[in-house]
Amino acid sequence: MWMYITAAIVIAAIVLALSLFTISKGYEYEHTIDPPLDEQNNSKTRETKEEKK
Repeated sequence: MWMYITAAIVIAAIVLALSLFTISKGYEYEHTIDPPLDEQNNSKTRETKEEKK
């Protein structure tokens, strides 16, 4: 009986540790986004597309 309780506690501790590890790795991840195109960059893009045609 005590063996089952001990095994359950060990498994629960492992699951908890892995969950905390995964959460901490998620918070460490740096999210990046593309910078917004301003009007100057947007007009340059249009010009280059027109030149290619």
